[in-house]
Amino acid sequence: MRRVAVIGGGYAGLSAAVELARLGIPVTLFEASRVLGGRARVVEKDGRRIDNGQHLLIGAYTETLKLLRLLRVPPRQLLSRPFTWHVPGKLDIRAPDLPAPLHLAVALWRSKQLTWSDRFAAVRLMRHIKRIRYTLQQDCSVNQLLSDTAQTDLLRQHLWEPLCVAALNTPSDQASAQVFINVLRDSLTQSATASELLIPRVDLSELLPVPAAQFLARNNGTVNIATPVKGIEQDEDAFRLLGNPFEGERFSQVILAVAPYHVSDLLAPLPELTLLREQIDAIPHQPITTVYLQYDAAVRLPEPMLGLASGSFQWLFDRGQLGEDKGLIAAVISARGPHSELSRDELALRAHEAVETLLPRLAAPSWSTVITEKRATFSCTPSMWRPIPVTPLKNLVLAGDYLQSPYPATIEAAVRSGLAAARQVARLRQAEADGS
Repeated sequence: MRRVAVIGGGYAGLSAAVELARLGIPVTLFEASRVLGGRARVVEKDGRRIDNGQHLLIGAYTETLKLLRLLRVPPRQLLSRPFTWHVPGKLDIRAPDLPAPLHLAVALWRSKQLTWSDRFAAVRLMRHIKRIRYTLQQDCSVNQLLSDTAQTDLLRQHLWEPLCVAALNTPSDQASAQVFINVLRDSLTQSATASELLIPRVDLSELLPVPAAQFLARNNGTVNIATPVKGIEQDEDAFRLLGNPFEGERFSQVILAVAPYHVSDLLAPLPELTLLREQIDAIPHQPITTVYLQYDAAVRLPEPMLGLASGSFQWLFDRGQLGEDKGLIAAVISARGPHSELSRDELALRAHEAVETLLPRLAAPSWSTVITEKRATFSCTPSMWRPIPVTPLKNLVLAGDYLQSPYPATIEAAVRSGLAAARQVARLRQAEADGS
């Protein structure tokens, strides 16, 4: 009974389980899928292993990087590059290895596409958010923030708005300016290291979930994959999990680390949490679509990561420059838009056309597939409600990238929420021990 159950094997649940095991607390993790990683995992398509979406880390992901070090993940698993923002023919910003904010100032100075008006506008925005101590008196849209600081058309179209969509997965006219400011604060104003781009060289399940499972196996943790939990039932001062082989087992605490749209069904047997269920059900979501295109092994983009100035797709990633998938290109569309009405074949065609704008007369890909996470992240709108980890049932704790946080739905937010949930459980157990 003194064991803790973690429901959900994504980055939040794994982070929670690892932290509990590190603290010496027995933990059992349950994952419904056969693959760990949640919405950042590897999938199989036509006999190939690919990520369910292209994820990017940055140097400011301090807790994620600390966790990877704990799990002894080799640094070479991440391609590290100084902050680079390259939109062919429109904008090229490359930060040198200098202390902040000098690295950003030099990057703006060196960019050939920027006029003095553009440079002054960028500095004006950064000075503004620093002057208000990175805190808005009242949250507003990112578009409003850009208008208030008189950003130029070039910066809006090819830097700030694409950066907003990439970070918050929400269009700039709907996205929270406060969360966007938090992202700018922790990525561009802290240090050159914080703004580094870290692109996984391995699939997302191999990056953290597999090492985490190995860590748990060595440290009194148990991982159960393909073991769906149907509900959580209170049994006096403990909990039982419904619908799995361990239904008779009692757990002293439960960390619920599933996607928000799965929370309601799991909490249905607990009438005390009806209001919480309804609030979480009301959280809006945004999709992410990734099209993979396999070309000849000699096909190579000018950069591992490129922004696109027009068309449906916003980003291209050259997987061949990241690992062993030579000629594999990932084209990404963040957030909801007109592309949502397109067929898979039309999306694949448009992705090929996007690559062809950079590599003219390119032969058609030999293979392609489309992966759409319809509810990839919550819609990060101004002053939106997000739940806290603790619930009205003190021994039931939430974890996930949708919880209250300064950050949007990212891997870092998921990891931090998992660590916070585990430490809350540790405090509860210590309080019980002190009381006895």
